[in-house]
Amino acid sequence: MNKHTDYAEFLGTKQLIHESAGIEPKEPHPCLFQFQRDIVKWALRRGRACIFADCGMGKTFMQIEWAKQIPGDVLILAPLAVASQTVNEAAKLDCEVRYCRDKSEVQSGITITNYEMLEHFDVSRFVGVVLDESSIIKHFDGKMRTEILEAFKQTQYKLACTATPAPNDHMELGNHAEFVGAMSRTEMLSMFFVHDGGDTSKWRLKGHAQAEFWKWVCSWAVMIRKPSDLGYDDGDFVLPPCTIEQISIEHQNSGDFLFAMEAQTLQERIAARRESVSDRVQKCAELVNASSGPWLIWCNLNGESDALEDCIEDAVQVSGSEKPEAKSRKMADFTNGKIRVLVTKPSIAGFGMNWQHCRNVAFVGLSDSWEQYYQAVRRCWRFGQKQDVKVHIITSTAEGQVVANIKRKEADAARMAEEMVKHMHSINEENIKGTGRTSDAYVEDVAKGKNYTVYLGDCVEVCRKLEDNSIGFSVFSPPFASLYTYSPSDRDMGNCKDDGEFAAHFQFLVKELYRVLKPGRLVSFHCMNLPTSKSHHGYIGIRDFRGELIRAFESEGFIFHSEVCIWKDPVTAMQRTKALGLLHKQIVKDSCMSRQGVPDYLVTMRKPGENAEPVEGELDRWIGDKSFKSEGRLSIDLWQRYASPVWMDINPSRTLQKESARDEKDERHICPLQLDVIERAMELWSNPGDLVLSPFTGIGSEGYVALLQGRRFVGAELKASYWKQASANLALAEAEAKTTNLFEL
Repeated sequence: MNKHTDYAEFLGTKQLIHESAGIEPKEPHPCLFQFQRDIVKWALRRGRACIFADCGMGKTFMQIEWAKQIPGDVLILAPLAVASQTVNEAAKLDCEVRYCRDKSEVQSGITITNYEMLEHFDVSRFVGVVLDESSIIKHFDGKMRTEILEAFKQTQYKLACTATPAPNDHMELGNHAEFVGAMSRTEMLSMFFVHDGGDTSKWRLKGHAQAEFWKWVCSWAVMIRKPSDLGYDDGDFVLPPCTIEQISIEHQNSGDFLFAMEAQTLQERIAARRESVSDRVQKCAELVNASSGPWLIWCNLNGESDALEDCIEDAVQVSGSEKPEAKSRKMADFTNGKIRVLVTKPSIAGFGMNWQHCRNVAFVGLSDSWEQYYQAVRRCWRFGQKQDVKVHIITSTAEGQVVANIKRKEADAARMAEEMVKHMHSINEENIKGTGRTSDAYVEDVAKGKNYTVYLGDCVEVCRKLEDNSIGFSVFSPPFASLYTYSPSDRDMGNCKDDGEFAAHFQFLVKELYRVLKPGRLVSFHCMNLPTSKSHHGYIGIRDFRGELIRAFESEGFIFHSEVCIWKDPVTAMQRTKALGLLHKQIVKDSCMSRQGVPDYLVTMRKPGENAEPVEGELDRWIGDKSFKSEGRLSIDLWQRYASPVWMDINPSRTLQKESARDEKDERHICPLQLDVIERAMELWSNPGDLVLSPFTGIGSEGYVALLQGRRFVGAELKASYWKQASANLALAEAEAKTTNLFEL
């Protein structure tokens, strides 16, 4: 039973907007820039939000101000050494943040600790939590990531802050969405993404989902690379130049080959790095020892960092084996100028540190991770840096395409970040600054002929315009609840986040169909049962979609009249869908997962009551060995074929031309109902002159047949490109019908 009596109210529930659960903010500290103050106020109103702000945009100030205004105790989780940096920054906002290592040290107010120490705290005592450098959670193993998400599932106020996430890293966005309670990562992928081909680990944003996806992200996250992204003046937030120098060390062959071989695999690249450690370290030492300013040197191997500490004057190493206190102290000393040269790994100090005092960066070891490289460079090249930054990448010629891969990923990331900002700009600006935004309005239109009317619009709204008991027959194929396949509209019944939402939406139409159909007349719908998948449903099986539709009609008073099974070639289905159950190899592997193909059905429901205008189907006799129909009446031979519970002779390729209606963002080809099916249904269950209804007109197949068979037609189509094609097809059918009638006359 549909609990929503108002259609507009129901459509409002389909909006994928993360609800606010916050507080009314006070005016933030005056030392924050205007854009920072506005973002903080937005995040406080949201209550659970993410701030994706590029390096140097003041995330620390924003998260401290947010935590300061939360009514209760707040816990900040931060990377190693960032905690003490945050404590110092808090003093500038007239705020106290205490660094604690376990729950015994916690007092009221704001507490900060390291991610690794989470297990030593009772998180239930905190009403708010901040994840500083929140993208770091994806670098923990699955157990740690799950622990963070589970630990704060019930926390009332949540804030996650990180530099701009990799735009193509959907898993990272999914982690953040799950943290703030907007949607689970699995739900996000199922709703907005699709994977092509056999690689189920590579997800692509659906074409029609793009606008709705970014609109949804903007309901819980704000992204900013520079103030102008949100309509503010950039002011001092302009990065100085950054030059990158690649230094290649000639590889000395130590193997069995006559010539040095370029590394191809990850293992070969690591081996090449080990063989060239001394040469790369020596080159770096020459650069650093010849200068007097601060240097930040990044390594990947322990041998590299040990050798650099020995070869470079004033060099201090921060290694993974040291105690957290020692690491934190050394990094703080580098920040304060007590250490001139710091040698460490991106996995240790690549997040959160503000080292704008240093302009010289060197990579003596470089992995294939663009994000590690990006974060490491941005410790120095960030807003607030007053000097040109110089990055030196020292690699062996045998390491292969590592640098080229990094540059390619950097270009891809820059391009995708630009796209991300473009999609989010107007929505974020509206959210943060309260400015208005023009939205896509629901558009209606109508095309008419002598015997047809086809509406551009919502089928529920269109059916409400029709008179009671005016429809002689209705035939259509309902959408199969496949999100963002053909349009982004909330009025599209395919765009439902689950089966329950689809059922509620479809019920509004069924109610109208019952009202407009003449008593004793029929409505036929074409459908199939729907295979389930592990990625979307958690299991492989079959969903009884046909039965759900029948029960939806019965709940409004319809009678289950009849059904016919329409045969489909399982080989064609296997080639098109690559369904596990249809693959021959599955018989050998485990035939318990093998199944038959899924047929189509034409299900017919009847409205109770006396049919005032019987559909006369007098049967003609056989003439010789051929059957025929005369004046619209069915021969015995033809009736025997139509009466079969399984139609084996439907031509699946006999449909109207559909390619000109296809939208480039459509995820699937248009699937118009076969003309054979429509013709049989209309011959069986309608009279010439009847008004035939299709609430899902598509490209006009049902109307096309209705006009050629001397019926009238009314239809509704939500998608403009389909409606335009349907209008053309109906005009053509009416012209053909007129020509045929003149010829017969």
